[in-house]
Amino acid sequence: MSLWEILRVAVRGLLANKLRSVLTTLGITIGVAAVILLTAVGNGASAAVERSIAGLGTNLLTVSPARGTARPLTTLDAEALADKLIAPDVGAVAPIVTAQATATYRGVSQQVGQLIGTRPGYFEITNSPVGSGAAFTEADVTEARKVVVIGQTVAHEVFGGADPLGLSLQLNNIPFTVVGVLAPKGATGLQNADDTVIAPLSTTQYALSGVGSLNQIVVQASSADTLSAAQAQVTAVLDQRHGITGEAVSDFRIANQQQLLTARTQTTETFTVLLAAVAALSLLVGGIGITNIMLVTVTERIREIGIRKATGAPRLAISGQFVIEATVLSMVGGGLGALIGVLAAQFTIAGIQPVVQPSAVALAFGVSVLIGLFFGSYPAARAARLRPIEALRHE
Repeated sequence: MSLWEILRVAVRGLLANKLRSVLTTLGITIGVAAVILLTAVGNGASAAVERSIAGLGTNLLTVSPARGTARPLTTLDAEALADKLIAPDVGAVAPIVTAQATATYRGVSQQVGQLIGTRPGYFEITNSPVGSGAAFTEADVTEARKVVVIGQTVAHEVFGGADPLGLSLQLNNIPFTVVGVLAPKGATGLQNADDTVIAPLSTTQYALSGVGSLNQIVVQASSADTLSAAQAQVTAVLDQRHGITGEAVSDFRIANQQQLLTARTQTTETFTVLLAAVAALSLLVGGIGITNIMLVTVTERIREIGIRKATGAPRLAISGQFVIEATVLSMVGGGLGALIGVLAAQFTIAGIQPVVQPSAVALAFGVSVLIGLFFGSYPAARAARLRPIEALRHE
């Protein structure tokens, strides 16, 4: 028999049991769609993290206290780092305190994602431009004025369609005047950068967080090329101020943007691999389903196989027919799964916009075809080994 005749017989066999064929392809369809969609979600999360960190700039250092240390970071530490005489490669410094707060306006309340107390330089250092209104000033910090700059999410959720500029926003029942609204930055999938309220450092300490240590100090190097030098200078200044000498371990940690990007990218890549591995189990289950269905098919068609072998059909034609049937089922299932996965990836999932890679689609479809070949080979071999006389006697 020619390849075309074998293919025709295989397709005719599949069409003879349409419902069974559809159910067989279902496992492969789900598996391929899951692989494509979950891989796309992982890629989207990775891309969101990269955009978020890159949006802050490549020449930033984030200084935070080490866990379990007795000496915290202070505003005096931040002022020392801004001294050009001892840290010439440091371009700008922004001390940061954080607090938990509920924002309320005319009975509408919203838990703020992050409330930051800082100085005006924070907006430029962290690439957080004000979209409307204006940022607060050093005079606001000096006089501890109750003014805030809010993110787009806070503006939308708390004020609705009203223009928040000049309105009074209560934070933990303390009234603040909105002087600016940040330009939109978007959600990373891990944190919504627009769900933010930024207030003067002194006001935040006096009214919300309490006067005390800093949570972080954000340091901007004078340029991307001087990042390493700036990090060394920050380390030297803080070690001296905190009395760290010799082999003693520093009581603070410094992370630069590249390190943070690398760490988070590795985390999301691991996350993506785990998602793909879980989805691949669906493909394996689909392959086992093909084996079971094809074995049932061989059993039901033993007499047909016997007649064909008795009339001279070679073993290769018999085995080829069932391998082709299994492969066609997996190809159809793989094609439908690829289509469903790509379409589903067009929607935002848990705040993440999935990113479909053509290589992932091709790989998932290719694996589905290989699964058909692999899992269909045993039933095909079993059919080819049947002796004509025994097959014709089968009831």
